[in-house]
Amino acid sequence: MKKLPDFHVLIVAAGEGSRSGQALPKQYSLLGGKPLLRHALECFLNAGSLQSLRVVINRAHQELYETCVEGFHIAPFVYGGSSRKSSVKNGLDALPSLDEKAIILIHDAARPFVHAEDIKSLVVAIEEGALAASLARPVSDTVLYAKEEDSAYWYRETAERNNLWALQTPQAFRLGVIKKAHTQYAQDDHFTDDTGLVRAMGGDVKLVKGSLLNFKITYPEDMALAERIYNRADLMETRTGTGFDVHAFAEAKGNNPAVRLCGVDVPHIRTLEGHSDADVGLHALTDALLGALGEADIGTHFPPSNPQFKGMDSAEFLRYADGILRDKGGILINADITLICEAPKIGPYRTSMVARIADILCVSPDRINIKATTTEGLGFTGRREGIAAQASVNITLPCADRKQAHG
Repeated sequence: MKKLPDFHVLIVAAGEGSRSGQALPKQYSLLGGKPLLRHALECFLNAGSLQSLRVVINRAHQELYETCVEGFHIAPFVYGGSSRKSSVKNGLDALPSLDEKAIILIHDAARPFVHAEDIKSLVVAIEEGALAASLARPVSDTVLYAKEEDSAYWYRETAERNNLWALQTPQAFRLGVIKKAHTQYAQDDHFTDDTGLVRAMGGDVKLVKGSLLNFKITYPEDMALAERIYNRADLMETRTGTGFDVHAFAEAKGNNPAVRLCGVDVPHIRTLEGHSDADVGLHALTDALLGALGEADIGTHFPPSNPQFKGMDSAEFLRYADGILRDKGGILINADITLICEAPKIGPYRTSMVARIADILCVSPDRINIKATTTEGLGFTGRREGIAAQASVNITLPCADRKQAHG
């Protein structure tokens, strides 16, 4: 299992935040009893491979900031400038000891719902060679050009929405690239995001599809929506899905035969037959997740007749189903997998299996449970002809029908 590359985070929290309609600057307004900034910090502090985290603050907000981060062990804050761009520059200048190849993520404090998998995707995009990468969403609404007249806005022209995307944060860079961009355009304040600086230098920016939940809180209605999402009382529904899969044993080839179960190679005298890697545990779990989402089954999305999926790591199937969940604004509550076989013994590998699935889904290991049982010598598993697995998941999804949400 490849380790996520090391990365560093800069969170920009130096704005006045006056448009939110809150008594406090929006980055310190409370969501579920915690400031928005603290929610944003927790998104990254819980992510693996984080090496440092620094916040750029407004000089007038220092007392609010110190209360907000109480109990966190993070780098000293940096004072911001007169614009977001100058605030980011101040934050970058505070990182002189880092190598220019270090990966840096820049994030807005007013986005409290960043998903761990999206953070990983950005880091990997830079590691794989992108000069810059940003979370973004394709625009689905009709977009208009409007003109203000007599304190009202009037529809003047429709913009073509094909290929239009709305940028989010975090945005990711090699430190040397983004510092060079800020230095080159130090006197130009028309840029509204950091990837625009890289584009101005002629560099390409990779877009990573982010979640609808990763919206920026700007206006009072945004804060109200964030509260409802956080509380999930009337916007979310719970769904359950189940999955079942079977793979037969095959004669082992090579000197170190093994069966792959729940993402872990378990030594055994035989292997499992299958079009992909025959991971019966991940196949059952993928089917359970697709079932909860109402998205058919694994064979519909990855037909065994397609040679493209020959020998594929089943972790890719599970990531695909998880991607559908995140695109729909859903969250995994828990997953429970039962492996049914006489051999091999599962107990010695259970902890590794839990950790592997938690890593694939970017959730805490306590949301994943794996157990094993036998059929007391009965049936095909009892005759040691193969392995079966069953799985169940619980998820939350935004309600499609608000009337149903209210009962």
